[in-house]
Parts: sequence; C-alpha cells; structure tokens
Amino acid sequence: MTQGAAGGSRVAPGGCDRPLTGAYDTALLDLDGVVYAGPAAIEHAVESLAVARAAGMRLAYVTNNASRPPRVVAAHLSELGVPAEPEDVINSAQAAARLVSERVPAGSKVLVVGGAGLEEALVERGLVPVRSLDEDPAAVVQGYDPTIGWADLAEASYAVGRGLPWVASNTDMSIPTARGIAPGNGTLVAAVRAATGAEPEVAGKPLPPMHRETVIRTGARRPLVVGDRLDTDIEGAFNGGVDSLLVFTGVTTPAMLLSAPVEHRPTYLAEDLRGLLEAQPEVVALGGGAFGCGGWSASVVDGALRLEGAGERWDGLRALCGAAWSALDVTGAAPDGRKALAELAL
Repeated sequence: MTQGAAGGSRVAPGGCDRPLTGAYDTALLDLDGVVYAGPAAIEHAVESLAVARAAGMRLAYVTNNASRPPRVVAAHLSELGVPAEPEDVINSAQAAARLVSERVPAGSKVLVVGGAGLEEALVERGLVPVRSLDEDPAAVVQGYDPTIGWADLAEASYAVGRGLPWVASNTDMSIPTARGIAPGNGTLVAAVRAATGAEPEVAGKPLPPMHRETVIRTGARRPLVVGDRLDTDIEGAFNGGVDSLLVFTGVTTPAMLLSAPVEHRPTYLAEDLRGLLEAQPEVVALGGGAFGCGGWSASVVDGALRLEGAGERWDGLRALCGAAWSALDVTGAAPDGRKALAELAL
C-alpha cells in the first residue's frame, strides 16, 4: 500500500493499492452532500455503503448539521436503506454540548438557538436547555435549524451582549439541500456576530472539538474522513492528522480543488462513495513540475494547466492536482485550469 500521509505538505493525491475498505477500519462519513441531499440518498451511496459494511469497515456518520438528534438521523438513514443506530451518528451539537459542559457548572441552564439536536445533546451532558434569556441561562449555544427567525437571533444577541459564553455548533456558510445550496449556520452566526461584535467558540468541523468528539465516540484507530467540503471535512482531517477522501457529490467542484491550499488537499478523491470500494491510483512526479496518473500527464505552461494523454477522467484530475498544487506552493498563484478541466468534461 502506498498510502498518503495525513497532513503535511501534500503536493498530489495519495495512492492506495487496495480498496480503502481494507486500508482503514472506520469511515467517518459526512452526511449532507455525501450520503444524502435533503430527504433523498445520493446516487450510489446506499449500495456503496452496504458493500463497505460487508467488507468489515465500520461506518460512522459525522455531521456539522446540529438540527436533528442522532436517533432521528439514524432513522432517516435506515429509511434510505443505510442501516444505522443512534450511536453511529456524531454531530456538532454533541461537540458543542461537551464544550459548554466544560465551561459552566453541571445542571446549568443554557439558551438554545437551534433545533432538537442541540437540546438533546445538552441534556446528555447534564445541562438544561431553555429558550429565553429571562430564564437566567449561564451560556448560549447556537446551531442550524431551518425554523430559526429574527426573534431567535435577537434573543441570542441579547444574551451574548450581556457577556454569556457563546458556543456555535459550526460556522458552515452553506448547506446542500434537495433544491440546491442554501444558507448554513454560519450565516445565522454572522447575524449575531454583527449585532454584538462578539466571536463564538466553534465546536464543529474543521476544529479540534469535533475531531475529539468523533474519536471518543467511535474509538477508531485507522479512520478515513469522507466528505464533500474542503473547508470542513478535509481541513478537519488535516487538523486531526488523519487521511481523507473527497467526493464530488456536494459542494466542492474540481476547479475549487485545483486551487486548494495545503490544509484543504484530500488524501484521495473520487466521483462518489464508490471510491471507498476501489484502490486509489498513484500520482507520480515526472520532473519539471509535471505529474502523471493513469494514462495522463499534467504540467503548467505559461500559467495554465496542460493535460496530455488519455484515460479515466478522474485520473486526469489527480494528475492536474499534482501540477496545480506544486505550482501553487512555488508561485503562490493557482494556474488556470479551465481548459484542462473542459477536456475532462469536469
């Protein structure tokens, strides 16, 4: 196995000479944009996860979406054909609740601006969720919920303005839905930030509290983070020093990947969750800033990526990543990849 090292100064995607299901004991799977989009499963997700489970890989579902309790998420997954138990789901509400519990006395009241997932996570940690500043809370915790309105954000602003500790489950600016990309919790946090001038302590990906919560709850020894976002899933894996697989079924596009800084570069990439079931081809440095993968070679000429050869298009993207990332590290500017990506129909 030529498995890519986690973290570090990655200049090309890594390779693995056996299916990822055999190289890692636990897949830490993001949900929105990876397993499902809104109420529907993403294409190939259900079948791929069934094969991964049968191969002996543990599946854990790690999401920044704090709106629903793990039992509700597990039931949704099971309805989609992905059998799951509540303990298989780790969300940013749990990480946020642990942070709050470490900052206020046991049994404290906590103002909740978010959904039932946050409330249940606080109760699990021995705290009392409330919805009004008039109930004298000791802290504020904020997470995504589609029903949040002006009155909720105002209540949070009043509490934060009085100096109460403020924890946000995550600051994702967007969230994939069945209809497209919608505003995420980061936009709601931004409203309270704008009103108060304060900054929350953030629990979710890509920050360490979420990784700590995941390790505590799964006991994974050789985890593989699987996600669709560079700034949460992949950066979270980088910060945690573990390997990652990027899939293109959610937010990230190939063009975004080509300009990724070091902390946003995945170990592996695949079109969708079928990538878990496959070996990952090696990307080879050819010299002079050129990289090859499969039947492709990629280089930078006059500030633009040049692609030559033929083969599987995702191998072409892997080669392009090597050329683009190495050039970015040297020059500080990402090469123009539009023509090369068009040749791959990506």
